[in-house]
Amino acid sequence: MNKRLSSIFRSMAIGGLVATGVARVLILFSASPVPDPASGRTEPSLFAPAISSNWDYITPAQTWLLIMLTGVTLICVVAWPIAAWMERRADAGSLRPASGRHIFGRQDR
Repeated sequence: MNKRLSSIFRSMAIGGLVATGVARVLILFSASPVPDPASGRTEPSLFAPAISSNWDYITPAQTWLLIMLTGVTLICVVAWPIAAWMERRADAGSLRPASGRHIFGRQDR
């Protein structure tokens, strides 16, 4: 069975969103195991104010991983409606009437 290109792009876009979200969460939760000096507890790095102003918690490899995942996801999100539009045009090309004029509501009469 041959899948349509728009279906592949849709699956890749949704999978890319999930993969990027998972990578972000894993990077953030492994960012800073140092306890907060004020409370003595280790807070989740997602809510730490130092992380929002300082990007030293993320390594260059993690940065490139997020850039690549986000880039591929954005490409698939843009390509998905384009591929669907091209497939729809190709499918509609064989159904056009010979006169070139289409009357609304009178397709098969």
